[in-house]
Amino acid sequence: MKPNLLKNELKGMEDLATAVFACDKNLIIKYINPSAEILFELSNDQAINESISLFFEEIDFFKDALEQAKTKQSSYREHEYFIKTKQNKTICVSFTITPIEGKEFDFIVEFSQMDQQLRIAREERMFIQQQANSELLRNLAHEIRNPLGGLRGAAQLLEKELDEKSLKEYTQVIINEADRLQNLMNKLLIPHQLPIYKKTNIHEVLERVRSLLLSEFPENLKLTRDYDVSLPEFIGDREKLIQAVLNVARNGVQAMFEDKPAEKMNLYFITRAESQIVFHKKKHTTAIRLDIVDNGPGIKKELLDKIFYPLVSGRESGSGLGLSLAQNFITQHNGMIDCSSFPGNTKFSIILPIENNLIINEVKK
Repeated sequence: MKPNLLKNELKGMEDLATAVFACDKNLIIKYINPSAEILFELSNDQAINESISLFFEEIDFFKDALEQAKTKQSSYREHEYFIKTKQNKTICVSFTITPIEGKEFDFIVEFSQMDQQLRIAREERMFIQQQANSELLRNLAHEIRNPLGGLRGAAQLLEKELDEKSLKEYTQVIINEADRLQNLMNKLLIPHQLPIYKKTNIHEVLERVRSLLLSEFPENLKLTRDYDVSLPEFIGDREKLIQAVLNVARNGVQAMFEDKPAEKMNLYFITRAESQIVFHKKKHTTAIRLDIVDNGPGIKKELLDKIFYPLVSGRESGSGLGLSLAQNFITQHNGMIDCSSFPGNTKFSIILPIENNLIINEVKK
């Protein structure tokens, strides 16, 4: 950090994903950026001109770190340090303390939440894996479609030459199985159809999915809606979003039905606004968060990291394509999808950016 840092220069830190605050030699907070407000669950008004003890339950270690940074006149770094906040919340962070020569403050402290870094790394791995899987399946589908059409055509020609009805049953088996595989290939190629982006309301998408599910499972499905109706419209492909949400929700309902078909199945649609959230290596000022929660048997631990891979399913009757397609459609909206699960509670979280410049530029073209 440059010497003689002025307070207005700190304004550039307001868009950082990492939490930053500045304090004076008496450990009085003089500046806090939005990411620090979120991390420590304190507003700017609550923090300014207060002691750093407002942030930490125990500050002796932190005082020592500040003293070391001041004595050596160089940055002090600590990795994987656990902090217990005033909100009784324990967070794992790495932090850097930098002494500066300022009129209003003497130290800049930057925090990086470790679980956030791990989540970002996991997202990146999932994104790379999804792209690789998508390309592999697209090539595989194209390679299979041509000989599949030839098999079906040959079976039809053979059927015309056969007089015996019992033999025609075999050609029908070939034709029907070829059609079934053709439908599977079409599903594999769906994600590569170009999206049609328009202004979209997330609740219209959810209401469409709701009506489809209630018509498919009319008797013992209870679908609870908890909507934040203040959420604005965003740019998206309505049909692909409907299909993505339907795939996730139907997956949950089918799992509940297979586990306890006679009991009440509870499904929840929850929407909220997310502020200052980071995903796909980019910080988004505002995003839409959709949680789809069911009370089914849960996803086996060994499958949890693989459920978005194509042809991987936790159900014997599942094709293993629904969640892979859902992830692909959400990725096309520069969003992300994640899952947490234990018996009785499985939650899929979909996050979609509201200000989506990449998509807006495509729409303008």
